[in-house]
Amino acid sequence: MKITDRIYGTFNITSPVILEIIKSAPLQRLKQISQMGPPDAFYHIPGYSRYEHSIGVMLLLKHLGASESEQIAGLIHDISHTAFSHIIDWVIGTGHIESYQDDQHMKIVKQSEIPSLLTRHGINPLTILDYKHFLLLEQNIPNLCVDRIDYALREFPLTIAKQCFHHLVVVNNQIAFDDRKSAQLFATHFLLRQKIHWGGYEAVTRYTLFAQALRIALKESLITIQDFMDDEKKIIIKLTKSNNMSLIRILTILRNKDLSFLPKSTILTQKKFRYVDPLFLENKKVLRLSETDSDFAKQIRKAKEENQKGIKAGIV
Repeated sequence: MKITDRIYGTFNITSPVILEIIKSAPLQRLKQISQMGPPDAFYHIPGYSRYEHSIGVMLLLKHLGASESEQIAGLIHDISHTAFSHIIDWVIGTGHIESYQDDQHMKIVKQSEIPSLLTRHGINPLTILDYKHFLLLEQNIPNLCVDRIDYALREFPLTIAKQCFHHLVVVNNQIAFDDRKSAQLFATHFLLRQKIHWGGYEAVTRYTLFAQALRIALKESLITIQDFMDDEKKIIIKLTKSNNMSLIRILTILRNKDLSFLPKSTILTQKKFRYVDPLFLENKKVLRLSETDSDFAKQIRKAKEENQKGIKAGIV
């Protein structure tokens, strides 16, 4: 199978197990799961699917020389995502940490066809599901990891995304940039996405309101919690066919691409804070950006302080 990615280029995939996983129902389902949460019709910027992200993660791991096992782990790392991705956290009350998918990952994967598929290929599913083995795929903030790199690059301007991609290297099982300039470019654009998108007014408001609509739908038995493991289109059809005026009003408002006209809540809401402090190579030494760039260190502190203050989301 040849896969062409808009950032990483064209790859020839020959691994039988990876090809089978790509064609499997759990991964194909991710084509109907919005990476950014609300589908495009209810969001202020164009999004992409969890499938695109998962394929991208696998390709980037392959590019960086990761083992087949780590590529598999990257490919399936998001199959436990519910419809509307992290919106579920805002429905159940874990929006400030967005941990639901991680908490449910092993359980949901074990209930899928993935374990038997891996076993047929002589691979121990428990090894694949134990991410502590895969240091390129997952790292704690603020370190670089493939998951974090991929979703960021998909929002960067394409020329900048490609430039950052071509300067990624692996040093002692850690991802770094091969020069300071590229590390600064990636880190500052990542922080910009946190400010103007991930932690911004529009995202906080849309997550708040969309979660409110879903809670109404759950309360009125228009949907069930099990529906979240299906695709988003089916849920949206159920919501839009509702006679509940409060729910319909929220969905109608969310179709606007600018919600600045809404009255603001008196309650401050925090969204998960994301940032990176990448490693880079200079004179054959591995350095961390914040330790060598005082301006960037100040940017991080300021961004953290702003996020801690919270945002007054729009209300209806």
